[in-house]
Amino acid sequence: MTFELDEDDAERLRSCMAGGGVAVFPTDTVYGVCCDPDNEVAARRIYSLKGRPARRACAVMYFALEPALEALGELDDAERAALRALLPGGVTLLLANRSNRFAAACRSDPSTLGLRVPRLPDTLRALGSLADPVMQSSANISGEPDARTLAEVPRGLLDGVDLVLDGGELPGTPSTVVDLRDLASERRWHVLREGALPSETVRDLLAAVG
Repeated sequence: MTFELDEDDAERLRSCMAGGGVAVFPTDTVYGVCCDPDNEVAARRIYSLKGRPARRACAVMYFALEPALEALGELDDAERAALRALLPGGVTLLLANRSNRFAAACRSDPSTLGLRVPRLPDTLRALGSLADPVMQSSANISGEPDARTLAEVPRGLLDGVDLVLDGGELPGTPSTVVDLRDLASERRWHVLREGALPSETVRDLLAAVG
């Protein structure tokens, strides 16, 4: 069976976020759970459903690159070049959060922003119409395996959210985490977690932009 999200699904997700809800949704890597990144009450629901330690940050996901670049106006030229090289794609980028945005997602480290922009496959391309970001984490119990199908998402989590979008079977490998916080000042970066995008590819893409 082929699962393909449409504009109605995108609108349902948009409405859920605007109404302070929590949703399970498919990405380019694994299933995620999301909410409005400025809604602390909804963020606390996600932490409770996952059993995630309250101090640990979540990523902020934009569904297209240009809205992210436009919103993050404080990025310097090197950071913008790095984002254009790596995104969209299966990476989470740690950036200096100079404007202290998205406190509900950043938790105990407001100086750091985790950014995701997924490379949406054709079956999920309808999500690309969403201009506003979401706070997201993997749709699992904290520390447990990631979910590549809805059947692998814990039942308690599915029952506790307001919306569930089925994107079928996903690749199943979580994003690679790349630390770019020293890029602007020292032109240094680090891979903190291996994942969907090999570290060698990260190195090659960043080397190409200097």
